[in-house]
Amino acid sequence: MYVASSIESVLASVRTIQEILVARAKESATVLLPGYTHMRRGQPVVFAQYLLAWFWALERDRARLRAARERALELPLGAGALAGNPFGVDRGRLARELGFPSVLPNSIDAVSSRDYALEFLSTAAILGVNLSRMAEDLILWSSPEFSFVKIDESFATGSSLMPQKQNPDSLELTRGKTGRLVGSLVSLLTTAKGLATGYQRDLQEDKEPVFDALDTLGLVLPVMAGVLHTLAVREDKMKEALSFDLLATDLAEYLVRKGVSFRRAHDIVGQVLSRAEEKGVAPSELPLEELRALSPAFDADVTSAFDFRASVERRDSEGGVSARALEIQIGKAEKALAR
Repeated sequence: MYVASSIESVLASVRTIQEILVARAKESATVLLPGYTHMRRGQPVVFAQYLLAWFWALERDRARLRAARERALELPLGAGALAGNPFGVDRGRLARELGFPSVLPNSIDAVSSRDYALEFLSTAAILGVNLSRMAEDLILWSSPEFSFVKIDESFATGSSLMPQKQNPDSLELTRGKTGRLVGSLVSLLTTAKGLATGYQRDLQEDKEPVFDALDTLGLVLPVMAGVLHTLAVREDKMKEALSFDLLATDLAEYLVRKGVSFRRAHDIVGQVLSRAEEKGVAPSELPLEELRALSPAFDADVTSAFDFRASVERRDSEGGVSARALEIQIGKAEKALAR
């Protein structure tokens, strides 16, 4: 009962973060920045897409939390110590009167299973990992090397030695607390793995990891909500980080539209980038004649491939980064919250 009621509080906190993410996504739907794979620049995206990526990860966390709550409300009462109750207890009626949706159907399983606790701890650990990844992104993006965002002073701490420092301690602690959540799960899994079926005193070890996980989430979730709510998005710095190598894929796709196979287009664009690097210019600054020397498929309309905004708008599939796709995605997010 305690786990089930506590999960309600966790669900509410996760939902608060999601509401903030949707609101901030609406504000930043047109803010361009580099998208990254392998921690290297890949293609231009919009900042809203990153915020919504976090939203959907948390939406899966909410689904797992709801499932864990349902499992926690399977009633073990009436199972006795092992073999059930000899006095005609109506377990179904007992469950209904206490507000439980169902009973555990086997008396031995009822006294020995701690699945509900393990399921909650697993869900808490996954939620912690998602929060940790969000924190890592924001730690990187708030560093002087990126300066894409600025953490509000109320969620940062000065250095004990270096006067100029403003450290993202709130995010670092959020990232660090994930270790506690993972440790709590591993602790109870280790306790349960070698037990024979039936009650064993070892099972009293289920309390501390569950309580600690709930306490930890109670600390980090409001902090992450506060960080996101007060976060300053630096559109100018994101725009400065855009470079024409991010449009290499668009250039290859341009050639594909001209009838060149993607494999061949990939090779040609590699040559274009090498030529531009040799000459110390952006690929968009290469004369058309030089491009045509690499492939006759290049024409005057190749300039359409060197437009960051157009690149984003071409990604119009479901879940993509175009304005239309983002509007649909935000609508789905709002419907998910309304449910």
